[in-house]
Amino acid sequence: MPAGPRPASKPLWFKSSYSGGNTTECVECAYVPHGALIRDSKLKRGPVVVVGGKAWRCFVAAVDQGALPVRQVGPSAVL
Repeated sequence: MPAGPRPASKPLWFKSSYSGGNTTECVECAYVPHGALIRDSKLKRGPVVVVGGKAWRCFVAAVDQGALPVRQVGPSAVL
């Protein structure tokens, strides 16, 4: 793995630790200078949600504090 920042055209994607145990429920994230990118891991070339840095920090804080309601939909829990 190369040291240092990656070019903006090649974000380093990782799977969410909250993704389901099977491969049908995975969300991936990549950090970029202006925030975070979110995508469905099954759609590598599909749409990407771009989240600004401040909004991402607020979201992560809300998750850490348990402030987001969770509801059951199908076989897995979602926000």
